[in-house]
Amino acid sequence: MPVLSVIVPFYNVEKYIGPCLDSITAQTLTDLEVICIDDGSADGGPAVVEAKVAADPRIRFVRQANQGVGHARNVGVGLATGRYLAFVDGDDVVPRDAFKRLVSSLEDTGSDLACGNVKRLYGTALLPSWAHKEAFTKPLRGTHITRHPLLIRDRMLWNKIYRRSFWDGLGLSFPERMYEDQPVAMAAHVGARSVDVVARVVYHWRQRDEPESSITQRCLEPGNLRDRLLSVLLTAEILDKGAPKLRADFDRDTLDIDMSVAVEALAAMGSAADPELVDLAVRYLDGVSSEAWQSIPYEQRLQVHLLHRRRLDELARAVADTAAGRLRPKLATAGLLRRRWRGRHPALPAAMSDVSHQLQLDSRLLTLDWRETVLSGVGRAAVGRFDIGDLRRVRLRVWLRERGRGEVIPLCENGSAPVVEDVRQADGTSVQEQVFPFRFAFDLETLTKAQLARHGQWDMYVGVSGQGLRLETRIAGQRWLPPLIPPPRRRSSVWVVPVRNVKGAWGLRLRHARAVIGECELDGGDLVFAGVLSDLGDEEPVVRLRRRIDGEEMYFPVALTGHDFRARVPLADIDARVGRESCWEVLIDQGTAIRPLVRGTHRAVTTVAERRFLVDRGEDGCLLVAER
Repeated sequence: MPVLSVIVPFYNVEKYIGPCLDSITAQTLTDLEVICIDDGSADGGPAVVEAKVAADPRIRFVRQANQGVGHARNVGVGLATGRYLAFVDGDDVVPRDAFKRLVSSLEDTGSDLACGNVKRLYGTALLPSWAHKEAFTKPLRGTHITRHPLLIRDRMLWNKIYRRSFWDGLGLSFPERMYEDQPVAMAAHVGARSVDVVARVVYHWRQRDEPESSITQRCLEPGNLRDRLLSVLLTAEILDKGAPKLRADFDRDTLDIDMSVAVEALAAMGSAADPELVDLAVRYLDGVSSEAWQSIPYEQRLQVHLLHRRRLDELARAVADTAAGRLRPKLATAGLLRRRWRGRHPALPAAMSDVSHQLQLDSRLLTLDWRETVLSGVGRAAVGRFDIGDLRRVRLRVWLRERGRGEVIPLCENGSAPVVEDVRQADGTSVQEQVFPFRFAFDLETLTKAQLARHGQWDMYVGVSGQGLRLETRIAGQRWLPPLIPPPRRRSSVWVVPVRNVKGAWGLRLRHARAVIGECELDGGDLVFAGVLSDLGDEEPVVRLRRRIDGEEMYFPVALTGHDFRARVPLADIDARVGRESCWEVLIDQGTAIRPLVRGTHRAVTTVAERRFLVDRGEDGCLLVAER
């Protein structure tokens, strides 16, 4: 009898099933059996598995007509002979020591279940999984979901090892539909006597690049939505019976994620929506507490409420208005001793309209440029997507705050009243918003010698106060929208560099520069830049591109003549983006990394081989290449 049975259902994953099985057979825990269940694949995946079976006697292969992954997993459990069970999806990958870590933990503690951290796999890039990073920050032995409530987000099946006697004793089996893993994973967490939490990453969860082939990427299809809602209802029932105190935590995530999918799908269907789908959503929402309702943003709250009340035509209008920026409920106060803020909308009851804990200031710059030594800016601030006309007049301040020290340089302070402006969006359209306008001027000659000597980083803030409202935020805005980042200016031997980070937040950076880029241009599909190195290192310099999100690096040659350098980076050769956007810092490496300062005003957007790139300056004035 093997120590571990690994059950691998697969369907049309010819591209991935080979690496998946290779990662399992290469495990440091060698005493295992691998049960592969082909769920009616129509591609070459079964042939790949047959070749693996011939090469490794630990692999077993079962075929069935397409009956769904739940049925395939149940078949695999019925064939498994190991003391422990594990499940792996055929398009994912398991780190080499994962099973040994999990099994060893169970052997040491006697717990029923061991679970571990997860990373998302985008091509070859690995990023933290948002659902797991908080629950798995530190190892815990012999705990339970009721004592470690962050495990409420650990609803996936495959980052775990289950003791087989526990599995059978609890009578676990998979519903034969999509989203079958969530209720089983939650039933296991709730039903376990104790659970081990392993902080190390034990599973690589792949983000597929074929949208039509992933269940979660077809989430708006009626059949997909039906199975998702059934899974939500079953999970809620499990928690109500076995861990009722966790229901509110579950509802907060479910309202934010699953109900957002239901809203989008049912709003698109409108009056043609299947009443059964609406009934399933309403059944779930009937059991949601007022506390959980208040946890989601106002716009989502309104939309889910309309779904709960079966007002699908109004729901479709609310979704369209939100997308177009037209949903702007009036912001009003309530209460005398304890002032609260509500968003007024005729469809939302007053008891559900409190937005006090969600109010935040949004801001952006419209212009920023130098006039000799004075940096002048014009911007606007808004209180979320609300009608703020009743606020009349507030006190508005703009200031710089030095990071780490907290020292403040005031830039402006004055009264401000909301006005209506056309605000440009990322897609080129404009939306009318009520905003508080502001303008400021900062003369770099006012910087003291001590401030210059610290080479600090100064963040730019805006705040409004008045009528019981007090909000502040960093001044930010999308990188792909104007204004341009002004060029750096020199004060004594220190460069004063206006910067905007990858999230669009503005500030000033005071720094020296060991390398300065004076020329930067696009030549066809290539980024070409040239400059001067103040000090020559011991090694020949190269251009190093470093991806901000995961540290991935690429290298390109540099032509060096004395202290002058020149480099060419073919944009088409840069690794494909990870997620919605990838940002690459451009460094000069001559044994140590140098962050070159870009002197000119340069920002360009170009399309190369159907890929869209932005060339800009980064958070400390260095060259930045972003792909969206």
